[in-house]
Amino acid sequence: MADIIKLLPDHVANQIAAGEVVQRPASVVKELMENAIDAGSTSIKLIIKDGGKTLIQVVDDGVGMSETDARLSFERHATSKISSAQDLFNLETKGFRGEALASIAAIAHVDMQTRTADNEVGIHLKIEGSKIVSQDVVATPKGTSISVKNLFFNIPARRNFLKSNQVELRHITDEFHRVAMVHPDIEFHFYNNGSEIFNLPSTKHRQRIVHVFGSKMEHRLVPVNEETEVVKVSGFICKPEFAKKSRGEQFFFANNRYIKSPYLHHAVVAAFEGLIKSDTYPGYFLFLDVDPSSIDINIHPTKTEVKFDDENTLYAILRSTIKHSLGQFNVAPVLDFDHDPNLDTPYSYKEKGAVIPKVTVDATFNPFQETSARKSTGSGFHKQSTKGWEDLYEGLGNQNDNHEFSSVVIESESEEQGTLYTGQDAEEHMAGTFQLRRKYVVSTVKSGMLVIHQNRAHERILFEKFLGEITVKEGVSQQLLFPLELTFNKQELGVLKEIKESLTNIGFAFQSLEEETVKVTGVPMMVPESGIGTVLDRLIADYMEGYADGSISQAEMLAKALSRNLAVRTGDVLDQESQLTLVNNLFACKEPTLSPFQKITYTIISEGDIDKKFN
Repeated sequence: MADIIKLLPDHVANQIAAGEVVQRPASVVKELMENAIDAGSTSIKLIIKDGGKTLIQVVDDGVGMSETDARLSFERHATSKISSAQDLFNLETKGFRGEALASIAAIAHVDMQTRTADNEVGIHLKIEGSKIVSQDVVATPKGTSISVKNLFFNIPARRNFLKSNQVELRHITDEFHRVAMVHPDIEFHFYNNGSEIFNLPSTKHRQRIVHVFGSKMEHRLVPVNEETEVVKVSGFICKPEFAKKSRGEQFFFANNRYIKSPYLHHAVVAAFEGLIKSDTYPGYFLFLDVDPSSIDINIHPTKTEVKFDDENTLYAILRSTIKHSLGQFNVAPVLDFDHDPNLDTPYSYKEKGAVIPKVTVDATFNPFQETSARKSTGSGFHKQSTKGWEDLYEGLGNQNDNHEFSSVVIESESEEQGTLYTGQDAEEHMAGTFQLRRKYVVSTVKSGMLVIHQNRAHERILFEKFLGEITVKEGVSQQLLFPLELTFNKQELGVLKEIKESLTNIGFAFQSLEEETVKVTGVPMMVPESGIGTVLDRLIADYMEGYADGSISQAEMLAKALSRNLAVRTGDVLDQESQLTLVNNLFACKEPTLSPFQKITYTIISEGDIDKKFN
């Protein structure tokens, strides 16, 4: 029998390794930026084109490489970070595996220029698919510039599975944030398609967080600082009132390396217990300094999964440290039985100064006049008829203050759409339609009893309404008397610019989208003025979270996000007219049986099913 086991060629082995190291353009950005930091750079530039598919370039002013090092750096398992297995337990650098550059060169066109401070000229290498095409001498500044072009050019299946440019850019931005925030002493520049996205000067941790996430973050941060024999914890947490329903501002850094740890995340959430809702996530930027020998980062090539020697102790320290910071800075409520709440200044009067009370005198007052005459004097009081007092309270019984974004009166659609009840049937069924537990709308049909989930049904109605408005561009806008100024960070502003056209089609109007500031001049009819900021915040968060996979269109994603945020909630009270309108509008939809999130909207309990209960 002939031998069948063969040693794979180097270029094939490199392509196999690239499958783990390089998953998308953001992986290349992470590896190249970490190499630039390990080279001792003080300034790093990241240049992106077409979401990283066409070009990823990282320019640094680090130590550079000699001719031999430049050639050797693209070989597998070639590294300057470690020299023995023992070094794995005392890592001080970002990289150590020696696979990144070899993997990148195996599936892209790489152009590298580098020079050390000792040499007057540098080296220029061009590599395509692990093969060195050319090597020349070049005049270049000290440091290294690596350009990665045409990613996955020789693996078309992987290139076809890449998402849209906007989605890939979002992943690259996330990696940029993770690297930039942990190194505030390094100056970073980020360019996308020729325009500058970030210009981060050398500063401290708090200022770096504010520069990355916008000026509104300045007032949300609470310092965290604790030093023990096991770990030193530093950084910031966000105040409980700014907890969000989506992830995105949760960052753990261990020994200046971004990590993912669901266990430690649970410790942070446990510290916020009782201060935030169960379906929200607190924001945090926490830096853990531990003994390098007590942490194992050699688990996965991405190096974001780590193992600690004593995770239980870290959990307890982290939880108590955050609770201490929340109490120390008066964020969490404290128990003080000697405190008199009557001495507290109301929030509405906290910033007001003292005002001298005015004394008024009635010059016509005469104490010697008869009582009947005294009543007829111009004292300013006139008794009015109490007839019609019931009108003052009309409609108050249907108000619901718990839900600020949904109108409890559901508007009926155009008369062209079909309805379940019309004419005399509507009058008969209005009396038989009622709300159950403020969650379901119950009505009768010929086959039995109709039970509708009011939240899911309204989501379906709004979804088809908004999807149609985005498509045909016929949304009705309610103009604001005064423009409303809202503040967003650069990433959120980028999402707004990306979806601006679709938002305009459904009724939003923007006067300007400047740096960190958005002026809103009009909103859809269903959005109250007081809830514009929160609706846009939730819309951006839902869009970033749901559109990340790129599996659905932008219009469908926006329609889903808006319907989720504006639909009536469980607990909202609906009057009988709104209940009947909800039923009619639901059955006028193209797909009334399912919500936009593929959940059942209604069920019919037949008379036979009810009879079986009594047999």
